[in-house]
Amino acid sequence: MIGNVITWLNDPSHWRGTGTTDGIVTQLERHISYVGIALLIAMLIAVPLGLLIGHTGRGGSAVSVANAIRSIPSIGLLILLVVIISPHFHGRTQAGFIIPTEIVLMLLAVPPILAGTYAGVENVDPTVRDAAYGMGMKGGQVLLKVEVPNALPLIFSGVRSAALQLIATATIASFVPLGGLGRFIYDGLAQRDFPQMIGGGVLVAALALLFDLLLAAIQRVLVSPGVSRRFSKRADRRRGAAGEADSRVAALDEAEVAA
Repeated sequence: MIGNVITWLNDPSHWRGTGTTDGIVTQLERHISYVGIALLIAMLIAVPLGLLIGHTGRGGSAVSVANAIRSIPSIGLLILLVVIISPHFHGRTQAGFIIPTEIVLMLLAVPPILAGTYAGVENVDPTVRDAAYGMGMKGGQVLLKVEVPNALPLIFSGVRSAALQLIATATIASFVPLGGLGRFIYDGLAQRDFPQMIGGGVLVAALALLFDLLLAAIQRVLVSPGVSRRFSKRADRRRGAAGEADSRVAALDEAEVAA
C-alpha cells in the first residue's frame, strides 16, 4: 500500500491534472486560499477582541462562549449554512458554497486566537505594567508598547493552533462542490481508490507541517529575543559549558596533586 501511495504521489498527471480533473497544484492553491481567508478574518476579529478583554479585564466570558462554539460539528454546520445560503445564489457562481465554508472555518479559528491573545495580555507581569504607567504612559500606550510585545508568544501560539486546525478541517470544502486537498480524500473514499485517499491525507499533513514551520519562523523574527528568552537560554548554555570546563580543570588539578 505504501508503494502504491508513493506511486500515486509521483505520478506527474496527478500534479498537472487532466482535462476532466484538477491536479494537486490547483487543489493545493484552493486549499491554501480557503485557509488563508478564514485565518485572516478570524485574526481581524479575535486579536482586537482578545487585546481589549485582556487589557480591561472585562468580558472574559466571551472567551468561554467562543470555546463552546468549537464543539459544534463542522460538517453539520456546513450543511446547515449551505441549505440556508446557497439558494440565494444562482448561475455558475460557487459563492453559495464558498461563503458557508469560510464561515465554518472562521468560527473554528476564532477561539484559539482569542484565547491566546487574551491569555497573553492577561499574563503580562503586573510589575512591568505598573512600571509603564509610572513612566507616564497612557492605557493605549501600555497596551501597544508593553502588553502586546510581551503577549506575542501566546498570540502566535493561538494563531499556529488555529492554522493547523484550519488546514485539517478545510478538507470539508470537498464535502460540498468545492475543491481543495480534501477532494482527493473524498473522491478516493467514494471510488475505493485508497492510494489517492491516503495520498490526499499525506498532502494535508505535509501542508500543515510546512505552514507551522513558516509561522514559527515569522514568530522568531517578530518576537523580541528578550521576551522569548533566547538570550537567557544562550547564557545558560554558556554557563553550563563553562561549569563543565571548570570541573574538568579541577579534576586535572586533583589528578596532578595525587600524582
